[in-house]
Amino acid sequence: MTVGQNVRKYRLALGLSQGRLSDMSTVPQTTISTIEHGATPNARIANALAKALNVSIEDLLNEEQEVTK
Repeated sequence: MTVGQNVRKYRLALGLSQGRLSDMSTVPQTTISTIEHGATPNARIANALAKALNVSIEDLLNEEQEVTK
């Protein structure tokens, strides 16, 4: 899975909209959308998203794993 796919899977597993995740992480909703569509986040954004999603940065960035939450 790509980083964007991981963000989307974790977000949906928590029942969050992109807007709500934006509120929780202070990452703009448009940036979240761009990441979910394939862009690679910088370290600050990746950390903010991981914290808001309550996952480790490694889990968020790991392109090998399947998300099971």
